[in-house]
Amino acid sequence: MVMPNPSTPSSSAAYNTKRLVSLFFSKRWECVEAFAKTLPGGVTVYKHPSRIVTHSSTSSLPDFLINRNDNTASASTIIKSKTRPILITRPRLEELRAKLRQNSDVTAKTIKQLSSASATKEIFTDTAKGCGASLLVNDSSRTTLIEENISAITLLLEKLRKEQVREQPNNKSLFLKDTYNRQHTYLRISLTEKCNLRCQYCMPPEGVPLQPSSSLLSTLEIYKLVRIFASMGVNKIRLTGGEPLLRADLVDIVSHISSNYQDIDSVGMTTNGITLSRHLPSLVDAGLTHVNVSLDTLYEDKFVEITRRKGLHKVLNSIRSACELLPAGTGRVKVNCVVMKGFNDYELRNFIMLSKDFPLDVRFIEWMPFNDNGWSANRFMSYPSMLSRISTDKTEDDTEPLYHDRPHPLHNQDYIPPIQLERLMDSPNDTTKWYTVPGHLGRVGFITSMSEQFCSSCNRLRLTADGKLKVCLFGSEEVSLRDALRGGVSNGDLELLIGAAVMRKKFALGGHGDMHGIKMANSNRPMTLIGG
Repeated sequence: MVMPNPSTPSSSAAYNTKRLVSLFFSKRWECVEAFAKTLPGGVTVYKHPSRIVTHSSTSSLPDFLINRNDNTASASTIIKSKTRPILITRPRLEELRAKLRQNSDVTAKTIKQLSSASATKEIFTDTAKGCGASLLVNDSSRTTLIEENISAITLLLEKLRKEQVREQPNNKSLFLKDTYNRQHTYLRISLTEKCNLRCQYCMPPEGVPLQPSSSLLSTLEIYKLVRIFASMGVNKIRLTGGEPLLRADLVDIVSHISSNYQDIDSVGMTTNGITLSRHLPSLVDAGLTHVNVSLDTLYEDKFVEITRRKGLHKVLNSIRSACELLPAGTGRVKVNCVVMKGFNDYELRNFIMLSKDFPLDVRFIEWMPFNDNGWSANRFMSYPSMLSRISTDKTEDDTEPLYHDRPHPLHNQDYIPPIQLERLMDSPNDTTKWYTVPGHLGRVGFITSMSEQFCSSCNRLRLTADGKLKVCLFGSEEVSLRDALRGGVSNGDLELLIGAAVMRKKFALGGHGDMHGIKMANSNRPMTLIGG
């Protein structure tokens, strides 16, 4: 967040008010105090757990308080003034809620024909309905929508059963093979929509609308779906969120999966690492085999900027603990870094140095557009550009050397020279292009979803926290396995339903063509409601 220049403070009371509100919601108290000192007339800021109280000796900034507990109708915050109330709106959150409100009525809309035969009702919902709709409709309306969805599922299953009789498949794994002959063996399960960070590329600063716990999959429902997917050939599971460590029964879920399914040989988790270190011993004992930690900068001030929270030292401690506690083996611990031009593109070598002394893999991820995550083509950095930034001290036009103004935060080294990477062989279904650095314990990888997509070998399925099956990260179509479960659908019929969803999977990028098409469609969930 860019602070105004103290030498040129704004004389606009409205601007000053909005600025203090913005800083307050980011919980950057030191910035609130610093900004207040630049205002004319002398402004005193008093900290309070739920509000900021300010007092100004001049009329340029009226006395006001910000009450975070205001229950207003339009996702807005009322600033109460002695003269008149000023309304500060949060348009992106309001826009997302409006979209969810509009889509909450079409859970069972007309189907795009599954075949050239007659149409039934659509249970493959289009757009991210369900990720917050419960905040927008009352209980009776929500019940009606679920009933309509179950009716649509029942109609579709009648058709699918007839097709099964004709085709007579005798191998359950065929249900997880799509029309492009891709066999899906990897399931990512989101355990919660909640997160204790507010990463800029994941959600808007206001957060996202959350559903009540009753709308999310219960522990027993997760167990049942894991059993079904395992019987269909899934052998790798990753637990995601939101932040999966916020789910109280996480250890029990890991233990259940690792101890009951011999064919599932990998039970991993993706986390922001804030609370990982204190939970890691019990998770490893329960059977956790892999950990991916999301980390986008190694500098404390930039960490606060990108996550809107503090806690870098906790994440770094968690990474060290994971390297020590997880079983030895390649790829057990990964650090995932989303690269954004102008923010962390000069830290790539810093991150690579993490793999020198620790047996961890560092992966650089191309920034991907999702609903309300601020994606911009101007800040997008491609895989070739990352390679160039790592291996040379020249700018992209090769006219002047790069300026290194900060020492490495973890090594006593002011400047890290160019690093030459050596290419490794990738696995058949790998999303990562792997490299090694001579003398380093870990590897370096690049996830090139936008510039060099790897959709032709995709073997991944996603289950959202509210029980929607997403066959493609970038696709907007979803099918509610939660509603099918709660509607009493049998295991056999659930397999048919899953198979029908897999067969509808587009070849690449959800059918949007490229990153610009994904951005233009803007029809997906925010990343935190999909599952990282």
